[in-house]
Amino acid sequence: MSILDRLSRLLRSNVNDMISKAEDPGKIIEQALRDMRAAYGEARSEVADAMSQNAKLEREADTNRRLADEYGKKAEEALRGGNEDLAREALRRAQNSKDLATGFDEQRATQTSTVDQLKTQLRALEAKIDEMESKKSLLAARQKTAQASETLDRATGFNKAGGAMDAFEEMEQRVSGMEDRNKAMTELRTDNDIDAQLKDLGRDRDIDDAMAALKAKVQGDSGAKS
Repeated sequence: MSILDRLSRLLRSNVNDMISKAEDPGKIIEQALRDMRAAYGEARSEVADAMSQNAKLEREADTNRRLADEYGKKAEEALRGGNEDLAREALRRAQNSKDLATGFDEQRATQTSTVDQLKTQLRALEAKIDEMESKKSLLAARQKTAQASETLDRATGFNKAGGAMDAFEEMEQRVSGMEDRNKAMTELRTDNDIDAQLKDLGRDRDIDDAMAALKAKVQGDSGAKS
């Protein structure tokens, strides 16, 4: 499994955990960036270790090539000295050193390919972090816009049965009804007052007539006595 695959699993796990807990999107973005920066540091360390191992393999291969040359020279010297057995042992060791050098070279070739892949993955991770950094402000702005829209929805109750706007309209209708009732009651009271005044006008006239009749009677009685 590559570094990016392993780190991607870790990041997805952390982010999914935050999403499942209904964390704020802004916090999720910040946490994801922190995780990616930490993962980038770990990846750089692993790449450095791989490069160090590659350098070590190269040194080992060079060392064994040098030993193979030295044993070859010693085999020649032993043979010139008439010691064939010693020459054969020197050749055996020279061959062992050549085999080891070849093995280290092959391993270094594989390691070099691995290091190149790791470097590519590291650059990809670095580019992804830069991309997320550049998008962070945009995502934060989009989040605030979405939150504002959600708040407006809750406040107005648009497209929601029984929402705030429905309640407001119902209250407005109730107030209008109360105003209409009060107006009607006022009109009724005014009509009653006028009727009462009109009735009182007739009553006063009757009293005036009765008073005039009474005065005439009194005056008539006074004249008769005289």
